Amino acid sequence: MILHLALSVLSIVIGASLVAATPTPVVVNRASPTVQLDNATVTGVAGQTTNSWLGIPFAQPPVGSLRFQLPQPLPSYNASFSATAYGPSCPQQAISVPLPSVLPAEAVSVIDNLTNWISGLTTPSSEDCLTINICAPAHATPDSKLPVLAWIYGGGFEIGSSDTYSGTTIVDRAVELDVPAIYVSMNYRVTAFGFLASKEVQDAGVGNLGLQDQRLALKWIQQYISNFGGDPTKVTIWGESAGAISVSLQMLTNGGNTEGLFRAAFMQSGSPIPVGDITHGQPYYDFLVNETGCASSDDTLECLRGVEYETLMDAINQTPNIFDYQSLILAWLPRADGVFLTDDPQQLVLQGSVADIPFVTGDCDDEGTLFSLSTLNITNSDDSGLYSWLKTYWLPNATESQIEAAMALYPPDPADGSPFNTSDLYALTPEYKRIAAFQGDAIFQGPRRFFLEHQSSKQSTWAFLSKRFKSVPVLGSFHGTDTVNVYNGGDMADYLVRFATNLDPNGDTGIEWPQYTVNSPNLLTFLDGLVPLEITQDTYRVEAMEGITNLTLEYPI
Repeated sequence: MILHLALSVLSIVIGASLVAATPTPVVVNRASPTVQLDNATVTGVAGQTTNSWLGIPFAQPPVGSLRFQLPQPLPSYNASFSATAYGPSCPQQAISVPLPSVLPAEAVSVIDNLTNWISGLTTPSSEDCLTINICAPAHATPDSKLPVLAWIYGGGFEIGSSDTYSGTTIVDRAVELDVPAIYVSMNYRVTAFGFLASKEVQDAGVGNLGLQDQRLALKWIQQYISNFGGDPTKVTIWGESAGAISVSLQMLTNGGNTEGLFRAAFMQSGSPIPVGDITHGQPYYDFLVNETGCASSDDTLECLRGVEYETLMDAINQTPNIFDYQSLILAWLPRADGVFLTDDPQQLVLQGSVADIPFVTGDCDDEGTLFSLSTLNITNSDDSGLYSWLKTYWLPNATESQIEAAMALYPPDPADGSPFNTSDLYALTPEYKRIAAFQGDAIFQGPRRFFLEHQSSKQSTWAFLSKRFKSVPVLGSFHGTDTVNVYNGGDMADYLVRFATNLDPNGDTGIEWPQYTVNSPNLLTFLDGLVPLEITQDTYRVEAMEGITNLTLEYPI
């Protein structure tokens, strides 16, 4: 009964967040708002308590000869236009969440909801997709100088769109707390369009295009946000999952120099991850070249720019996605390109290439469960299957003893695995909970702790852990559940908007959130039940996370 209730609550909450996310704001009977951008008058949408401008182009369309090129700024706005509907998503990779036959019915229902959500994110899409959206309080004027929350969406660098969530609930809550703010979301290129990687890409200086898109959008905010009532000196960049990883990488690029683009950062389930050189993506680049008929070209990159869109998308959709067997070893993701990222992100942290700004970062308790459903055929109780998987995908250059040592850090006992603190429940296979614990630590929890340990003595930092929805069968407090706590007006939203205004998340909501330090690694922990918040310590699985972090520093993915 408890599991069914938890499932029902989660389904309702996630469903509510999606309903709130996708439509344009409710139109009311008042004049449509306008804003002046250069020589253009831009007409937006009047909501009940907010004004929104949707789908404003912030760059030249990255099509034709501009495909696989750095984003190019628009010269200026010279013709008036309406900004009353979201622009199309950038091209999305075909993705589906696996439904293994061993899953209990309750878990199948949850994953069905997620699959339907993902399906809803993929259309409509277009290469001409670099647009930005603004949601402001209805009373905001160009003299308001309100702080700005710039949202960067997640989606494994393979899917995602700026229209997934509406900023209305965030703006309304900020006004209610007397810390009014403006919400901005931008599209950026994903999958191969945004993260093509190879020697050819490196030589052309066009790596990490998705991150470059984000950077150009942040420059657009500097130029124009005051026209909407925002203060360009008070921008907080904020994201979840791939969006949070992006936020961290925006902090690391350019030697840590923000160029005045933002003054704070808020990261949900994402930190500087252990990725290696851009040439690690060569096999996927070569696959696209071969599948699209470009193999015989003298300039394969230029050839790819001219390939028919449908042909290119068909090839991309044949490459591994985040729910395939190799899981979090992504085909398309940020890599060290020598331009935006001059080194492995974690090496950049060690080198001190980090923006000196306050930041908040945190994770869900069971980050790895959702991404480990694709590995359920690893059933060998003698560890041979797990060893082979790690050797093939995660640590191909590590020694046998190093891989065995890594495996020893994550015992096979299901009671030690994820979802954590569930005893022997949900051991779908002998290795499922073990792999879930490993993946969650290697990509999420470990990098977060590494980042905090190196930066908390240098700048103001706060950290959180979300243990809500723990009763969801098989998945526990799985990746992404913390977004419910923000976009549905939960207590995390209160901490977020106060942080954007005061560079301190504390206020009248919940409990006092102490800063994170090495000597006192405080975590604001979000819980189910009668006591929704408590302060815990970031001292769990210390040996395991340290071991995995050291290994991925030596052998980045």
